[in-house]
Amino acid sequence: MSNFVQRTLSGSVYVAVIVASVLYHPASFAVLFCLVSMFAVREFCKLLQLDPWLTIMSSLSAGVLFFMHSYLNDIPSVIEPLYLLLVMLVLVAELFRKQPNPIHNWGYFLASQAMIAYPLALMNSIYYHEDWMLGRYIVLALFVCVWTNDTGAYCVGSLIGKHKMIPRVSPGKTWEGLIGGFVFSLLAGYIFSLFVPALAVWQWLLIAFTISVAGTLGDLMESLFKRTIGVKDSGTVVPGRGGWLDCFDSTLLAAPAVYLLLSVLG
Repeated sequence: MSNFVQRTLSGSVYVAVIVASVLYHPASFAVLFCLVSMFAVREFCKLLQLDPWLTIMSSLSAGVLFFMHSYLNDIPSVIEPLYLLLVMLVLVAELFRKQPNPIHNWGYFLASQAMIAYPLALMNSIYYHEDWMLGRYIVLALFVCVWTNDTGAYCVGSLIGKHKMIPRVSPGKTWEGLIGGFVFSLLAGYIFSLFVPALAVWQWLLIAFTISVAGTLGDLMESLFKRTIGVKDSGTVVPGRGGWLDCFDSTLLAAPAVYLLLSVLG
């Protein structure tokens, strides 16, 4: 099977699963992305060759953190202290584990939570931001705008891209592709405004623009991470597309950016 066909088939399944989880029921979204968060953190730890204890605790903490922001969290007095307990346990455990670089272990654990677990958990906050019926369309727009941004950047960059953005991080990204991604993402935002009029056109366009900018930066951040540790793909979970971090790299910065924007817009 050619790489193009493989990428097309796996990408179709990937898109279908995400769209179905967002639109079908809040529980389907919560369960799927709780697992995504845990597996992405696990992948991060494996790439850094962390020991099993730290990998398990980082992944478990990511799952608990996700539900701190979930509609299922009707008992915050239990969920939030549990997360804090896990964090404290990881930090204190380094006193007794006799590891050669305990500060590195602390840093890697906290980085896994700040860079992966917390941004993905914020999607739950977006889902239930004031109105969950509107929130789920904003979450859907988050993914659709990321995908259209990537598509536009690739197409335009491949056709007319000449000026490199940050070649030491990602040699293939160009400024022309960046503009193409903006245009495609804004078009997706405009289409959402036609079908979901709860927000004004300018608000949808602002959301789309924010996703495009933040998503591109998130993609570059993951590229920098992979280049630093010397790997091409973070994993092989989606054939032809890479690992968990490869699939959701743009989301890791786009989700917090959209959350901040919604907070500003009120």
